[in-house]
Amino acid sequence: MDTIFSTLSNFPWWAWVLIFLFLVSLRDVIQRRHAIIHNFPVVGHLRYMLEKIGPEMRQYIVANNREELPFNRSQRSWVYASSKRQNNYQGFGTDQDQYTPGFIFIKPSMIPYALPEGHPNQSKPDLLPCAKVMGAYNQRKRPFRPKSIVNISAMSYGSLSAKAVESLNKGAKKAGCYHNTGEGSLSKHHQHGADVVFHFGTAYFGVRDENGRFSMEKMKALVEKHEYIRAIEIKLSQGAKPGKGGVLPASKITKEIAEIRGIPLGQDVLSPAAHSAFSDTEALLDFIEDIADNTGLPVGFKSAVGKMEMWEELTDLMLERGSGPDFIAIDGGEGGTGAAPPSFANHVSLPFIFGFTQVYQIFAKKGLTERVVFIASGKLGFPSSVMMAFALGADLINVAREAMMSIGCIQAQVCHTNRCPAGVATQNKWLQAGIDPTLKSERFYNYVKTLRKETLEITNASGYEHPCQMTMEDVNMSMGDNNYTTSLKEIYHYDKVPVQFEGLQSIVS
Repeated sequence: MDTIFSTLSNFPWWAWVLIFLFLVSLRDVIQRRHAIIHNFPVVGHLRYMLEKIGPEMRQYIVANNREELPFNRSQRSWVYASSKRQNNYQGFGTDQDQYTPGFIFIKPSMIPYALPEGHPNQSKPDLLPCAKVMGAYNQRKRPFRPKSIVNISAMSYGSLSAKAVESLNKGAKKAGCYHNTGEGSLSKHHQHGADVVFHFGTAYFGVRDENGRFSMEKMKALVEKHEYIRAIEIKLSQGAKPGKGGVLPASKITKEIAEIRGIPLGQDVLSPAAHSAFSDTEALLDFIEDIADNTGLPVGFKSAVGKMEMWEELTDLMLERGSGPDFIAIDGGEGGTGAAPPSFANHVSLPFIFGFTQVYQIFAKKGLTERVVFIASGKLGFPSSVMMAFALGADLINVAREAMMSIGCIQAQVCHTNRCPAGVATQNKWLQAGIDPTLKSERFYNYVKTLRKETLEITNASGYEHPCQMTMEDVNMSMGDNNYTTSLKEIYHYDKVPVQFEGLQSIVS
């Protein structure tokens, strides 16, 4: 035996390499699962390696600044630079094709809005609260005016890592924006001081009984225990996969997540596609009123947009009853952090701008816009997109993927695999270890602060004090080869209903 070991130890290094390659080749030829590897032993593995790192390679080597989706390099660079307080300007003019169909132009005023002496924005250039109050019309016991027009969209603990949720909540507290829990229930990581919107879906995580049905007693107890819960959002559907329940792979379910949600370990969690607490529009309104009466909080819902008949029915019932949701979050079909089958992500539900304009028109036609706070969601975390959304009738902006990028997401597009390299969308403790919540919370705060500040600068350049004053005549869109631009009013055939606004000073507490 000693002789054998002595002989092997005398083998040159290249002989060991050849032996290793021979064994790999032998294994590759014998296996039948992959034709490429069988037909091209050893080198065939390169194909799968390149496929795995393809998105990252294209981001940094192949694609130009403007051609990637869902977010191109220029958009990501702006978020990264803003979150790190680096120079987010660009030189030598725009590198965008302004004649491309759908390109947005915001009309500046010849004489911009000048801040009067003592105006709040002189000392706080990013101070930008919501012009409306959730629950004011329906006279809820605890109405809520969001202190920021930019807030964190529904992303659950489970979908995101514990350190990512903690970073966002701490950053939200500093930025004065609210943090939507997502449908994974309220965790300790959401409890670092920010206002919270409690969100639940068809599985009723956090407010479910032993049979998985909604429990009003648990809802009341949750709200009474945590005063920072300021509103309640019911998820009817989400842009990534409307009409399909949420999915949390078993690989992402830890003991803590299982306890918070009240679910078993070791198996995928598939939320039902439909609610058991209601089955039609009338019952939905009953459900909203029941929760509001028992908690005193504003109650609304989140939905993607498709068939319009139920929106007509909803608004008719609101007129008949004199009550309804306090806020509505319109989620664009552009998708989001939720993993989804490509058939859903690509083809089911309307993109934000098409869905929102159709819903808003129905509310405007029936004189209901002042009753509801409209929340816009769908790749809107950039100043020009915020301005466009407000011109269409939005009152608040929810950001999700942009928030993730501000704390380190690199758009690897592996959120559903538990292998997020930035530690943002994984429960892997090693990968999470790269997130420092103290640092990342500051970066999220910087991103929100910059977004609000630049939004206000464009608002003032347009001649207004608050983006809620934007009209559909203030934004034009390029119509393509004829080189003409057309106002949003002409394109979507409606007028935004003016928001009651008497100046920023009147709404700053």
